[in-house]
Amino acid sequence: MDLTGKRVVVTGAAGLVGSHLAAALAPDNDVLAVDNLSKGTRDRVPDGVEFAKRDVRDPDDVAAVITEDVDVVFHFAAYTDTNYGEPRQLFEENTEMTYNVLERMREVGVDKLAFTSSSTVYGEAPMPTPEDYAPLEPISVYGASKLADEGLISTYANSYGVQSWVYRFANIVGPRQRGNVVPDFIEKLLEDPETLEILGDGRQEKSYLHVEECVDAMTHVVEHADDDYNVYNLGTRTTTSVNRIADIVADELGVDPDYEYTGGDRGWTGDVPKMRLSIEKLSALGWEPSQSSDEAVREAARGLVEELRAERA
Repeated sequence: MDLTGKRVVVTGAAGLVGSHLAAALAPDNDVLAVDNLSKGTRDRVPDGVEFAKRDVRDPDDVAAVITEDVDVVFHFAAYTDTNYGEPRQLFEENTEMTYNVLERMREVGVDKLAFTSSSTVYGEAPMPTPEDYAPLEPISVYGASKLADEGLISTYANSYGVQSWVYRFANIVGPRQRGNVVPDFIEKLLEDPETLEILGDGRQEKSYLHVEECVDAMTHVVEHADDDYNVYNLGTRTTTSVNRIADIVADELGVDPDYEYTGGDRGWTGDVPKMRLSIEKLSALGWEPSQSSDEAVREAARGLVEELRAERA
């Protein structure tokens, strides 16, 4: 699908990935950014992009933004915290949002959907994990919700002709991010540069991808993968440990804290201690990351240090 001159709806457009995607698509497309602003803020939506404050949990709100003239929907609205305090709400409302979007698309004949899934659908799998790894056995409610979403999307792709692109993300990092390990470490060290609490034992090790590269990979997949139902891992070939993230953040802040660990090999219940996705399928489609996982973390940390310092000034 050529992403030029299209009417594009982006749900969750005030979030990390949604806001960067809207900015990337806006020069060549007519983009409608949709968000209820429960987590993101209005100023994250790029200037000049049409914005609608709508809640995708409400079918009437979905009907107001997904209309017959829409060419493609990028559905990113979701609870994204893998350790969210209300797991039932997370599961029910994530799947509700996806069902509402898909059913409205079916009603009005919109037949192109791109969706942000997650590496958490794999659970604790051998590494590097390919897209055809089975059985999929998530160990968190968040991962279970993403797997349920994938099931819904597969149904609409195979039964109702909604061509779909599903992205199984590594950990995405970058500007405007909050509530994840990099900004959390920065905020802790701005508060107390002498000591840093680290969840688990610090040896958890995962793949990190910068949000700008993530957006580039997503658009590449939509433009070059043409099956009815397309599933692609998005990540890097390398990993970064939590201890290494702490070192990078401390270096960018110019501090040398003592590390204190909460203990155990997981940061929280449902945390996958080690994750690296196979990106051979993505590579065969013609896309490769330009940064290693460490480089992505450092670039994200550098930008977030500036942002969070400015907020405290």
